[in-house]
Amino acid sequence: MKAGFETFHFDFKFPAGTSRGVLLQKTSTMLYLESDGKTGTGECSTIPGLSPDPENEYISKIESVCKAINQGVSPDDIDLQAFPSITFGLEMALLDLNNGGKKLFYPSLFTEGKSGIPINGLIWMGEKSFMQEQIQSKLNAGFRCLKMKVGALDFETELQILQDIRARFAPDELEIRVDANGAFSPEDAFRKIERLAAFHIHSIEQPIKQGQIQVMENLCLNSPIAIALDEELIGFNPDDAVSLIKNIKPAYIILKPSLLGGFNMSQKWINAAEANQTGWWVTSALESNIGLNAIAQWTYTLNNPMPQGLGTGQLYKNNIASPLEIRGAELWYGKGGE
Repeated sequence: MKAGFETFHFDFKFPAGTSRGVLLQKTSTMLYLESDGKTGTGECSTIPGLSPDPENEYISKIESVCKAINQGVSPDDIDLQAFPSITFGLEMALLDLNNGGKKLFYPSLFTEGKSGIPINGLIWMGEKSFMQEQIQSKLNAGFRCLKMKVGALDFETELQILQDIRARFAPDELEIRVDANGAFSPEDAFRKIERLAAFHIHSIEQPIKQGQIQVMENLCLNSPIAIALDEELIGFNPDDAVSLIKNIKPAYIILKPSLLGGFNMSQKWINAAEANQTGWWVTSALESNIGLNAIAQWTYTLNNPMPQGLGTGQLYKNNIASPLEIRGAELWYGKGGE
C-alpha cells in the first residue's frame, strides 16, 4: 500500500456566517491510499477554532502518516489520537479502497439511487434579507424542516425572523431547529431559550459553550426547548460518552464524524445515546463533496428517520464533482459524477 496527500482550498459562494465568525474559504486535505491499481480517497477536514486537531502540527502529521504507510506500517498502528479529522480521513480512504476505489464507502440502496435521506434546510446567518431569501428558497424546494443559526445577529432580529416564519407555517407544517454554536452566555441562556420557545422550536443545539457541565445540565433539566449537544462532544473520549450523557441528560446529540474521529467513534456515541434514551442525528461539517458523500452513505445505513443535517454540496464555487443531488427535501445519490 502506498499513501499520498493533496491540499484543496474551497471558496464559499457567499460569506458563511456563524457565531464564531464569517468563513470565506475552507481548506481540506485529501489522503490517498493506493493498492493493486486502485486508489481510496479520504478527506481530512478541519474547521479553524472548532476542530481539536493541533493546527501547527497538522500537515507534518499527515506527512508522517503517509511516510509510515509507505514504509509498511499498518494504518491501525499509527497514533492519531490527537487528530480526529486525520483518523476520519484514513478510515474513509480504507473504506473506499476496500470497496474498489469508486468512492463507494457503504454500498446500499442509497448508492444504487433507489432511496434518499431526509435532510433539514440550513439557513446561514447574514443580513435579515439574506436569511429571508434562504428561507423562501428552502420552502420553495419543499423543505419542511429548517435549521437556523442564531447568536451572531441582534437577538431581536433573529426573533423577528422566526416570528415571520411561524406567521406563515404552523409547527405541524414546518419543523424549526436552531443552532447557537455556544453563543449564549450562561447568565442569559435560559431567558433567550424561553423567548425562542414562543415559536415552537423543535430543538436548540449547543446554547452555551462546551465544558460548562453543571450549567448545561441545569439547562437540559429546565429548558422549554429540547437541547442537543454538539460542540460538547468534540474532544471528549467516546469511551466516556455514557457518563457525559447521563450527567447532562440532553434530548439529543449531534454527530459530526470529521470532528469526532470518524464513523467508528461516532457509532460509540450513538450506542451511548440509545442506551440512555437520547435521540441523535448526523450533521456534516463543511466537508467537500468527498467527505459529504462518505458521511451520507454511512448515515443512510443507520436508518434514522429524522431529517439529518447533511450539506448539499452547494456551498463552494469550486467543489469536487459528486453524484449527490437534492430532490425535494432529500439527499440522493444520482449519476452526476464520481
